[in-house]
Parts: sequence; C-alpha cells; structure tokens
Amino acid sequence: MIGGLFLYNHKGEVLISRIYRDDIGRNACDAFRVNVIHARQHVRSPVTNIARTSFFHTKRGNIWLCAVTKQNVNAVMVFEFLMKMIDVMQSYFGKINEENIKNNFVLIYELLDEVLDFGYPQKTDTGILKTFITQQGIKTQTKEETTQITSQVTGQIGWRREGIKYRRNELFLDVLESVNLLMSPQGQVLSAHVAGRVVMKSFLSGMPECKFGMNDKLVLDKGNKTNDELSKNSGGKPSIAIDDCTFHQCVKLSKFESERSISFIPADGEFELMRYRTTKDISLPFRVIPLVRDIARSKMEVKVVLKSNFKPTLLAQKIEIRIPTPLNTSGVQVLCMKGKAKYKASENAIVWKMKRMAGMKESQISAEIELLPTAEKKKWSRPPISMNFEVPFAPSGLKVRYLKVFEPKLNYNDHDVIKWVRYIGKSGLYETRC
Repeated sequence: MIGGLFLYNHKGEVLISRIYRDDIGRNACDAFRVNVIHARQHVRSPVTNIARTSFFHTKRGNIWLCAVTKQNVNAVMVFEFLMKMIDVMQSYFGKINEENIKNNFVLIYELLDEVLDFGYPQKTDTGILKTFITQQGIKTQTKEETTQITSQVTGQIGWRREGIKYRRNELFLDVLESVNLLMSPQGQVLSAHVAGRVVMKSFLSGMPECKFGMNDKLVLDKGNKTNDELSKNSGGKPSIAIDDCTFHQCVKLSKFESERSISFIPADGEFELMRYRTTKDISLPFRVIPLVRDIARSKMEVKVVLKSNFKPTLLAQKIEIRIPTPLNTSGVQVLCMKGKAKYKASENAIVWKMKRMAGMKESQISAEIELLPTAEKKKWSRPPISMNFEVPFAPSGLKVRYLKVFEPKLNYNDHDVIKWVRYIGKSGLYETRC
C-alpha cells in the first residue's frame, strides 16, 4: 500500500501532496527533495530508501512523481500505478508540466481520491473516471446516471459504458510488430524473435460482440507439442506458433482456450487487444552482408550489401543502416548506389539512409576509412551493424482471417460495419556482426 503521493517541480517545490496513511509525515517531502532532486550525484535507481522509508519515483519532463511508503510493498505494482496515473492526467489535461498541474490541481486531488483508497489502488481506467469526474469537478448525477456508474464500477463490463452511439460504425485494427535479430557475418541467425501488438480503435454503437481470428488456428507453443503435431493441428494451412501472449481484460479467455478464437466486447476508442511473441518461422525483411578488410595499418575498407527479402510489390520505408567505425578514424570516403550516406564522427559511424526500397532488390555501399596511428595494440572489437526500417507486413506471418461484429439490440450486423486492417513491421534490435 502507498502511504503518500507527491508531485514536485524541477526546483523541488511540492505542487501536489496527498497523505493516505498516518505513518508518513510531511517531513517526507523534504527528505526526497534533499536526497534525490537536489543530490549532487546523478540518481540512477528509481527506488530510494531514506530512514526506513521507500521513495518510488519517476520523472516526466520537469515534473517528479513520487510514491512514498514504509511498508514492504510490491515495487512493480507501485510503478504500474504511477504509469497509470500519468496516463490519466494526460487524458484530462494533455502534457504534464508545472503550469498544467497548477491550473488543474483541484481536478488532480479529485482523481487522487478516486484512484487510491487508504493507499490501495482502485479504478484507474480513464473511460470510467471520465463518466463521473469532469474538468469542472464532480457533477450532480441523475438517478439514471448513478445507476450507470454503479454498474460500471461493480459490474463485469467496466471498460465500456452503455448508450454509446455513432452515426457510422467503424473498426480499425493495427498489427504492429517489432522484429529483433542478431546474425553472424556468415549469415547464420544467432537469435531472432518478434514482439507484436494488436491495437484496435473501435467506433461502434451499443454493446457489440466481436470475434477475431488469425491464420485459421492460433497455436500456442507451450513446449509440450512437437512440430509434427503443430502442422497437423493447423490442417496444412499456414499458421504461426506463438510462444506467449497476453490479452486485454475484455477478451473471453474460456472461448479462446476451447475454440482458438478471440471473442470480446471492445472498449470504446483505442486500446491494446493483445500482445504476443514468436520465435519460429520469422520472415526476415532484410539481409545485411558485411565485408571488412584491413588494407594497411592506417587504412581499412568496408563494403556492405543490403538485400530485401519480401514481395516485389511491397515497399520498405525509413531505412537506416549504421556501420560502426574505429575510434581512431581520421577520414572516410563513402560511395553508395542508392540513398545518402554520411560519416558522423560524433557517433563513430557511417549512417546510410534510404527513403524506400522495393522487395527482392539489392543495394550496396563502399567506404574507405583512414586511421590515425595509435600506441594501443588491442584489436578493434568490430561492433555489429545495426539497422532501422518499416515494412507493410507482419514479419511473424500473422494474418487476420476474419473480424466479425454482432449487435442484435441495435439491429445492425457485420456487413454494416466498415473495417480497416493494417500491418506494420518495424525493426527492434536488428544487428549483423561484421
């Protein structure tokens, strides 16, 4: 449980102070200001212990948020609450800065009274909070509105209120993936995994139920099935093996376990439907082939070939390759076939940028590096070549097979809903050793 919550500006002045338990005194504000904000040494740890009191702190812009307790609490829970509190404040008044906090301090105290009760986190969902806390404060509720709020706080569907209406029913689905790779100079994959998110933005009237399916069968690889069993279960059709996944609270897990379909009543607006991670059968969008050759003690030659491994009809964008150079580099001569390349001495790297590149294409860059003589006999460690990009497909192979909407009460069906599906694959830590 949290004993108190404080908001400071960059000078250490207390903007918001809320004490929830008697074991935390007002002197806790001064202890944090002196030992953390005004500390001469840079504070690296987000948790600071002062006189048997724990201070959990995070910083947004020039504002410090600090939760204080004398109890042995779950640190992850406290930081999760602080992140949720930041999201709630941003949804109410935008950017978190000193001016906004001073202009909205009454609202912030109202929020703190709702989200924490005697130091225990309560409701932090912005959709629910906005039904009974507005910019002007708590409004007098009618009997109908009071009943609606009670059903949301105590009922099963706390993420969506009743009575939502839109002129046009639309559903946006984004499959966002981050592909991570470490490859040897010879082209052997040392490690690779994809971290993905399915983000949905719903503008649907009433209380609709949605069904969402991927690749005919979503196979959860829990380590107790062989590859043959996985292929039999998929019925010969392309399917993906997911190592682990987490769902939004709206998903009915019982139906997912039995039918392998994701059934849910969506939250209104934008929310994250699921997260997943996969390590098998990853389609690597690019292959980087490096060639580093020492010509003499004071000169070396670098050649990098870039190959795109996806359909020719698709275009990759925002391509950036960073080729590291030795610390004693004095000058670089670069020649590239496509895009722009520049040596950045401050970063000890050659940065090669291309706006776009089609699939099944090849491009290369050559560079001659002049080196200054050094007394050190230690050989250059050759850091890996890193790459950033964005592609219009999911590297894991995930495909949305169907997305159905049912709303019997308002008399509209699946065909009346306009649906949009988008795939975006981005680079995470995409490196090739040279």
